[in-house]
Amino acid sequence: MSTPFSLARRTLLATALVVPFLTAPALAADPAETFVSDNIQRGLARLNSKTLTPAAKRDQFEQFLTGLTDLKRIADFTLGQYRRSASPADVAGFESAFQNYAVSVYQFYFSKYSGQTLKVTGSTQRAPTDYIVSTQLIDPAKSGQPLEVSFRVRTDGAKPVVTDISVEGVWLSLQQRDQFVAFLGQNNGNVKLLISHLSELAKQFRS
Repeated sequence: MSTPFSLARRTLLATALVVPFLTAPALAADPAETFVSDNIQRGLARLNSKTLTPAAKRDQFEQFLTGLTDLKRIADFTLGQYRRSASPADVAGFESAFQNYAVSVYQFYFSKYSGQTLKVTGSTQRAPTDYIVSTQLIDPAKSGQPLEVSFRVRTDGAKPVVTDISVEGVWLSLQQRDQFVAFLGQNNGNVKLLISHLSELAKQFRS
């Protein structure tokens, strides 16, 4: 029987973490643009490494991703209204399962774009510390249209963090929230069952 996650497996890179509200474009490079430009290409380079074993590559990518993104904030957002009613133990278990799932998903999909170059094309500022950074993934070996990828970056903490990624205008966490909430709605809000399901999905992306 199909689940709300069947669509995610087919189109996850064209999905999203928070809906962007467009404002006037930034006039000059801002901290968010610099952060994306300096860091995302490093992650792609790790996935393109010819010297690392698959296990070492995954470990390094996980360290990179968890240092770059606020996965706890993202996980809590994707639980939707069930975040308020879930027990602290279930929330903690879900956050852990979500991180493992997210690492597996991002590595699986972004490894398909290894060898490509990331170019920052501009940004919009939603609030003083909230930016949408627009980029293109360019394949030097092909002449086709580059892939449009955007990053939502918050700069209100000790360091900038990515809180969402969009590919071709579709944001990941919003669709994940819709899928997770639908799954919980069909299973009496059982967060433990969702945790188990995410763990199985993570294994599929790693296989």
